[in-house]
Amino acid sequence: MRSLRRAAALVVAAGLTLAAAVPASADPVKPPKLSARAITATLNDQIHTAGTAWMTKPDGTVVVSYDPTVTGTKLTKLTGLTKQLGSNVTLEKLPGKLQKYISGGMATYGGEYKCTVGFNVQRRGKYYFLTAGHCGVDAARWYQDPNHRVYAGAVHHASYPWNDYALVVYRTDIKMKTPGGSVYLYNGRSQDITKAMTPGVGQLVYRSGATSGLHSGRVTGLNAVVNYGDGRVAGLIRTNVCAEQGDSGGPLFYRQWAFGLTSGGSGDCKSGGVTYFQPVVEALNAYGVYIY
Repeated sequence: MRSLRRAAALVVAAGLTLAAAVPASADPVKPPKLSARAITATLNDQIHTAGTAWMTKPDGTVVVSYDPTVTGTKLTKLTGLTKQLGSNVTLEKLPGKLQKYISGGMATYGGEYKCTVGFNVQRRGKYYFLTAGHCGVDAARWYQDPNHRVYAGAVHHASYPWNDYALVVYRTDIKMKTPGGSVYLYNGRSQDITKAMTPGVGQLVYRSGATSGLHSGRVTGLNAVVNYGDGRVAGLIRTNVCAEQGDSGGPLFYRQWAFGLTSGGSGDCKSGGVTYFQPVVEALNAYGVYIY
């Protein structure tokens, strides 16, 4: 991680200079009121600490988050920079460790990991499922059971870090139900998914996951950046829906609309927390597939 020290001033990516030294007798100089774009550009350039995240709110302010692992000099640098960035920045401490949720709605198993099927998709008569990119990077072959006896499919492509989506091609003899884009609701029923879009802030959403089942909440931010221990992911949807280990890749949706794939977050479904999602539209466009 680059040092935040500067000989005389802190220079941000937007070309502005902050915290210039002033004579002791001078009146205190208030930090400039920077735009969200300038603030996030600075954060993207200066902060690479695992356990940190940020997003821009609809009112143009930026929320910078950190988890309990960010302490000592790392926390000092983070708080110092947010103060320098002015009044448009709010700093918040997350209730638990910010992490990927290693481990559709139904469970899938690869290597030593359990993840969750996101959405069934197809292209030119071939059938696939979307899941988290960090799942696809961790294992090339995925199974329907933890003992790896029932083979489901192989990773066609995975993108992580920066993005967090993967495409797994089903084995050819798996029979797909119509419509195949349904999400299991963990109450004996399923929700058919037929369309995809990126939700707005405040949207009611549901998340289905192999570990914690079905939970609901609201979208609290878009275009969030998260620094996991092994890389950064950008452009994420932030929500107050809980999630746990094993829920990675699971679907974020509302009625027939697909929104995202579970990436990671902080907290659990007992105490609550913050969860981040890879927008599904980006994954669909990247792979040229569609929900059916």
